Amino acid sequence: MTTTMAHTTTDTIHKMVFDRWNASIKRCNELLHAISDETLNREIAPGKNRGIYLLGHLIAVHDEMLQLLDMGDKLYPELHEPFIKFPDKATKEIPSAADLRKCWARQCEVLEKKFSALQPAEWFEKHTAVSADDFAKEQHRNKLNIIVTRTTHLQYHLGQLVLLK
Repeated sequence: MTTTMAHTTTDTIHKMVFDRWNASIKRCNELLHAISDETLNREIAPGKNRGIYLLGHLIAVHDEMLQLLDMGDKLYPELHEPFIKFPDKATKEIPSAADLRKCWARQCEVLEKKFSALQPAEWFEKHTAVSADDFAKEQHRNKLNIIVTRTTHLQYHLGQLVLLK
């Protein structure tokens, strides 16, 4: 493969993945604008997670991407315990829906800025959860793959959140 073709393929794959990521973030933002804080506090279905828990969970998971992608420290490390370590309602004190909305908006801005700072080829480098030896054997364990898996994760929870509408 020529350098020009590799560059074009890299750019194309990068664009495909980030088009889907950005569309998923946009869809989530639209949904969050369409539902009230009161609605976010409801369960998706009887005995299931509340919308507020899913929003906090998405923030906490996206926060971990900063470290996985070697882009800095988490913005909201305090959200790990109530939204990743424990299931919904296991922790009495969680931020309000309004506060979580602010965290989500800020996090989206920070991620967009940090993501746009990388060149397409840099997304094919290893992420921090894989060793250099393992990456040499499994080059698909790269930064771009983190975006693929997190996009799938976001879409899964969006499918749940839409049930609140």
